[in-house]
Amino acid sequence: MAYLFDIFLIAIGAALINNFVFYYFVGICPFIGVSRKVDMAVGMGSAVTFVMIIAVFISWTITSLILVPGAPVSSWVAGFFISSEQAANINLTILAYIVYIFSISSSVQFVEMYMRKFYPPLYKSFGVFLPLITTNCAILFACLTVMSKIVGVENPAEVWDLGRALALGLFGGVGFTIAIVIMAGIREELDLCDIPVPFKGAAITLIIGGILAMAFMGFTGVDSGIRTALM
Repeated sequence: MAYLFDIFLIAIGAALINNFVFYYFVGICPFIGVSRKVDMAVGMGSAVTFVMIIAVFISWTITSLILVPGAPVSSWVAGFFISSEQAANINLTILAYIVYIFSISSSVQFVEMYMRKFYPPLYKSFGVFLPLITTNCAILFACLTVMSKIVGVENPAEVWDLGRALALGLFGGVGFTIAIVIMAGIREELDLCDIPVPFKGAAITLIIGGILAMAFMGFTGVDSGIRTALM
C-alpha cells in the first residue's frame, strides 16, 4: 500500500504540482514552437511522453546496472582486470550525460521511423520539431531526476526502483501534454483577438505561459496535504 501511495505522489507531483514546464521551466522550446494547434499539441505531447518513458527506462537500467558504484555489470567486467574490492568501487556516473543523451536520441529516432511509416500526415505536420525532441531538456531532466534518486541516496530503502522511475517518465510526459494542450487551446483563441503588435508571437505566448505557471502554483502543497491526511 505504501508503495502505491509513493507512485501516486510521484504521479500527481510530475503531472501537476511540479509540472516540468510550469514549475521547472524545462521543455520550453517545443512548448512554444508546437502549441499553435491543439491536434499538433496532442501529437507532440504523446510523442514526448512515449520518448520520455523509453528514455527513463533505459537510463534507470544503465544507471542501476552499470554506472553506480558496485553495479553488477561494471563490477563483473572490471573483475577480469582488477581485484573485486577495487571493482566494487568503480563509479561511472560521470558518463551519465552521454548515456542519457544517447538513449534519448535513440528513442526519438525510433518514434520518428514509426510515425513516418504509420502516420505520415502527423509526421509532416511536426516538421523539424520532431527531431528537436532529441534536445528537449524535459526528457533529459527526467533522466537526471531518476539518477538523483539512485546515486548518492544514503538510505537504500529510498532508492527508486523501476516502477517509480517509469511513473515519473509517464506522468512527466502527461504533465507536458497538459501544459502544451492548454497553451494550444489558448493560442487558437488568440487568433481571433486583436493583440497589440509588440505582443504578437512569442511575446504573448511567454506572458500566457507565465500566467499559467502562477495558476499551477495553486497545486503547491497538495502532495504534503495528501501525505498528512493518509499517513
